[in-house]
Amino acid sequence: MTVAGSDEPAATSGAPRPSGYQVPDPDRVRRAADALLDAALEPIVDLVVTTDDEGYDVRAVDGRVRFRREPGPAADADGHSRSSWRFVETLVEGRNPLGDTATDRFPSLADELDHRWPRRTEQSYPHAHEHIAQLFDHPAAPDVLCLHTSAHNWEDQGGERGEHGSLGIVQVRAPFVLAGAGVKAQGLVPRSCRLVDVAPTLLALLGAEPTTDGVGPTGAPCDHALLARQDGRVLTDLLDDGEAPGHVIGFLWDGTNANVLYDMVAAGEAPNVARLLAMGTGLGHGAIASLPSVTLANHTTILTGTHPGHHGILHNAWYDRASGQQVVTNSPATWPWAMQTMSPRVETIYQAVHRAFPGARTVSVNEPCDVGADYSTFEVLRTGGQLARPPRADELPFATERFVRPDKSCEVSSRIDHTGMTQTLDVWDGAGDGRSADGAPLPRFTFVNFTLTDAAFHHSGPYADIARASVHDSDARLGQILDAVERSGAWDRTAFFLVADHGMEDSNPEVTGDWAPALAATGIPYRDEAYGFIYVDV
Repeated sequence: MTVAGSDEPAATSGAPRPSGYQVPDPDRVRRAADALLDAALEPIVDLVVTTDDEGYDVRAVDGRVRFRREPGPAADADGHSRSSWRFVETLVEGRNPLGDTATDRFPSLADELDHRWPRRTEQSYPHAHEHIAQLFDHPAAPDVLCLHTSAHNWEDQGGERGEHGSLGIVQVRAPFVLAGAGVKAQGLVPRSCRLVDVAPTLLALLGAEPTTDGVGPTGAPCDHALLARQDGRVLTDLLDDGEAPGHVIGFLWDGTNANVLYDMVAAGEAPNVARLLAMGTGLGHGAIASLPSVTLANHTTILTGTHPGHHGILHNAWYDRASGQQVVTNSPATWPWAMQTMSPRVETIYQAVHRAFPGARTVSVNEPCDVGADYSTFEVLRTGGQLARPPRADELPFATERFVRPDKSCEVSSRIDHTGMTQTLDVWDGAGDGRSADGAPLPRFTFVNFTLTDAAFHHSGPYADIARASVHDSDARLGQILDAVERSGAWDRTAFFLVADHGMEDSNPEVTGDWAPALAATGIPYRDEAYGFIYVDV
């Protein structure tokens, strides 16, 4: 037996089922999982994951690993209470599917292009044990998790060229840049973090004190937690020892491939991201998304410091056994109400800022995860308000006409992002005396979600001209906001961060197919939600 990511000796206790989990027929779960591992599905099925009272079972066509988790040390070297897991591999048959968890695989765009559609023996799965285990903590977790290969193309099922959702390095690697007041200026460094680390790092940057009743990854008390539940850690080596900034402004560029973005910065094609990088630190190996590496699950991870299995936004869609209903969060029809399933035991950064800094103002622009924000785009919509109508496609500034006019998804996203930019400018382009134009104080925390990058990277994959154009357009909008912060007089007291919710990988148009016929052939009733969350006997 081995301990994943540790030299500590293996122990013996198993991983318990989460409370509220309704156990399906184990034999039917096994048969469904076996069907997905048919050799004929090898080009499209990467990993098949199940769990039981003994731990977690991860299989591929050429190997298998079983592991369990157990609590780590109760205190750290300084005597602070600690809540953490360690992961013990108890069985390996054939090639270990999780044998490579490196975060530095394909560290540049050239490396990535040289390894399009990496084979299993080339692939790495950063933090895979942790990310698998957290997912099954949720009562609505699937009975079988099926993760697609890097090459699998969903276009024949309504998908697009660019893909994400699995555990492979390119799909989970999001860019991360932290810059400005209170941040060390180190440029692009060859290291990584996790998206769960973002929120606690921002709160530490702002100077927040630990909450008195916070818990860590295991749910046990953690006396240095900055959020009600904190799965991440503070990236202290990115922060300087100076005065805490008065303001933090964050930008999420949905679906942006990290290597493409960093390559464009180096080539001078994203000057405003370069401006941030020159006064801060970027992580060259990215910020690793939680499983599943999809939009709203990881938006919420970024803004709560917790994994999807803990914050309750489990996927873009899933099945709730308790209610017998499908839950859909990531759609235009549901975005305003997407946080209804967020756990009351977690805390957003908006809420944490209010707790740590009474009277502070927070702003959420075009972001569904907005619980606790003083101003929110979606709160305006929830309460029947109206947003300013954006210009037509042919009148939009900062939009690449070659793509925004003929492509509907790029047109819609460009107009959404223009509206988000103008809302942010309304907040920050103020009187220059520490207040917005409406007289309200400048916000302690501002979060702005841009969507064009996701639409474009999906459209033709991360390496296409349309993807690079979306970065160029988003960079121009970013520049408008940075200029407004300068005009506000708060530049020297403001920190910035840029992040994405997941990476984006180029799929292979020749590798299509669907595992539904293999599941149907078992005769077992099932639901396959969001392509890969499989529920048996429903």
